[in-house]
Amino acid sequence: MKKTFFLTIVLCLGALVNSTAQKFAGLQKSPTDIVYASPEKNAKPDIKVIYSRPQKKDREIFGKLVPFDKVWRTGADEATEIKLFKDFKMGDIMLKAGTYSLFTIPGKDNWEIILNSDLDSWGAYTYDKTKDAARITVPVTTDQEALEAFSIAFKKVDKGYHMVLGWDTTRVEVPFYN
Repeated sequence: MKKTFFLTIVLCLGALVNSTAQKFAGLQKSPTDIVYASPEKNAKPDIKVIYSRPQKKDREIFGKLVPFDKVWRTGADEATEIKLFKDFKMGDIMLKAGTYSLFTIPGKDNWEIILNSDLDSWGAYTYDKTKDAARITVPVTTDQEALEAFSIAFKKVDKGYHMVLGWDTTRVEVPFYN
């Protein structure tokens, strides 16, 4: 009798614990990543970008999956965010230090690069042109190496950085100067 009662209590507690256990999401299909632009390896960053990295998966990317001439979140999931830790010029436009959403309008030969003051938006569904802080046009280049995942990197250049956006064989460089 004592054994049965004890076993019943253990089973009930186990069921109670099991039914209230926290459920966790699986891995993201387009994992979130962070990239930094720093003057040197161990220095604090000048620029930080947080973005999600969609995968090519044998799909045609630009002009198909990502349409030409339409605002794109520049990645997947939540709109990409870029944080400038100090004032920078993007092209010829002076930007104050702060955090911006990064949108792009991909074209066959040129892309429009947009920094927008509206943060924490999912995709480009609520994109509001009136909140643009800067907009420049940059040329498209191609590379022989196809990138499976959408990628952002920085390369140090005289007086600043070029933020390089790449996916499949498409490459775009966005100039940031101090």
